[in-house]
Amino acid sequence: QVQLVESGGGLVQPGGSLKLSCTASGRTFYNSDMGWFRQAPGKERAFVAVMRGSGGSSVYADSVKGRFTISRDNAKNTVTLQMNSLKPEDTAVYYCAITNNRLILSRVRDGGNYDYWGQGTQVTVSS
Repeated sequence: QVQLVESGGGLVQPGGSLKLSCTASGRTFYNSDMGWFRQAPGKERAFVAVMRGSGGSSVYADSVKGRFTISRDNAKNTVTLQMNSLKPEDTAVYYCAITNNRLILSRVRDGGNYDYWGQGTQVTVSS
């Protein structure tokens, strides 16, 4: 059974940094896309970033490009999201998500194409 466990959320002031981590268990994920999505209160879930499987590259939402960095460690089945220069509009519940297999590029931003989800971790950016 696949399980995803996230950690690292919290309260941070604008301009600050947080690092989210997600550890997956139950199988290996080398060929899987490993990504992050977020959902702010009253808004739909939104794509944040993905590190593509099979040694692929990363893709970012325009709203976080240049501020967030996604990385993965296949040996540890982990994906991390380093978030810098945080803004109040980054406040949301952040979810780790993983696919069974690598997606074609046009599908990586759609959460409906991901097979496994974490429980979510709250990130609050406020002074």
